[in-house]
Amino acid sequence: MRAPYGSGPPAPAVLAVRGAALLLALVALARTSVHGIAEPGLALVFGLLVAAGELVRRGAAGEREPAPLAAAGALAYALLGDSAGRPTTHGALQVIAVVVAAQGLAAVARGACGRRADADRAARRTLTVGFAAVCFQPLYASGQAERWFGDGPYFPLLPLTVLALTALCDAVLAALLARSAARAEGPGALPPYGSLLVDEVRALAGIGTAIGATGVVTALGVAVAGPWAPAVLCGPLLLTQVSARRYTAVRTTCGQTMASLARATEIAGYTPPGHARRVAALATAVGRELGLTGPRLTVLEHAALMHDIGQLSLLDPVAGGATARLPAAEQRRIALLGGAVVRRTGAGPEVAAVVEQQADPYREQLLAARIVRTVNAYDDLCGESVGGPLRALEQLRLGTGHDHQPQVVEALGRVLARGGLTPAGAG
Repeated sequence: MRAPYGSGPPAPAVLAVRGAALLLALVALARTSVHGIAEPGLALVFGLLVAAGELVRRGAAGEREPAPLAAAGALAYALLGDSAGRPTTHGALQVIAVVVAAQGLAAVARGACGRRADADRAARRTLTVGFAAVCFQPLYASGQAERWFGDGPYFPLLPLTVLALTALCDAVLAALLARSAARAEGPGALPPYGSLLVDEVRALAGIGTAIGATGVVTALGVAVAGPWAPAVLCGPLLLTQVSARRYTAVRTTCGQTMASLARATEIAGYTPPGHARRVAALATAVGRELGLTGPRLTVLEHAALMHDIGQLSLLDPVAGGATARLPAAEQRRIALLGGAVVRRTGAGPEVAAVVEQQADPYREQLLAARIVRTVNAYDDLCGESVGGPLRALEQLRLGTGHDHQPQVVEALGRVLARGGLTPAGAG
């Protein structure tokens, strides 16, 4: 998911998720310990699969699901009906108990190796797997699933339907936890819940689809081939995890390169210290306020970091880095040069286009370029001590006829109001 929570107390939503997962886990473990484990061989296979998936994960920044093998194994056990042609009797609570026990075993092993456990991710998985098991297992055990779908080619429609509902449940929980994480970072960074939910639903088209498909296929494979099926069917997902991790590493390296280049203008004295970082943080918050999510938000953040890189072509720095005082042709030249530099970093043509449009009238700009332009102007005004953030916002509003889009200025005002109107140029 996203950045870890801040050092403050957990938000009520986080406590509710943790509490619900803990209650569900205790009920499942108590019931399983009293009634014993049904089909212990199957429980051991899926428990080891979940534990192994948790142990091989790294949880690198930017990974949507750092343990896809564990997630697929847990879903497969929740959607498991027959095993080698014979009905199973493990039930929903045993599914939850096995998944919880496997996650606990992996957490102990990771702790012994000095790797931190992610309690919120474990709670989220417990609830989503529990949701899938409660939806599927009672229908299967009662025979209702066979009466509705038969025992032929239409039966997979049931686990696929349950999988779709489970994915939606997981997206709701993920967005809730992400918003709580943003709240811990500060009120100005708080994104709308709807935008985060859309972001999570869109992410299901990536690694989420691979996890869900592997879980369903594994459950159906066990129904035919028995407990040996997971070892064969989960192999491709492990390769997908390796590829996704390499892609994440490349994106991280690209981000670090842009952050370093952004500091070059500060080191050379072309822009005030911390200017690029402040503009990127505030522009990202404004983008969330306007509903940007996922890749569009990443493009905005990277463009905000690099928006001043073209100033390195100037013989003498502009006072305060405010290029708005320069002739329009010179502003345009600096913007085009900045875009050319961005294209060489591997950031992508979308980021370069936003940087190149910084000298254009706002009505001809992309939304991301409008946001960077407005936030950059706000930071410049605060640095000039025009009378504080309220005065800076007032000047931006006066420029909405030509220089700034009114909706962007108002979104900036709402973000700053939540953050206490802290001057961007300070610190």
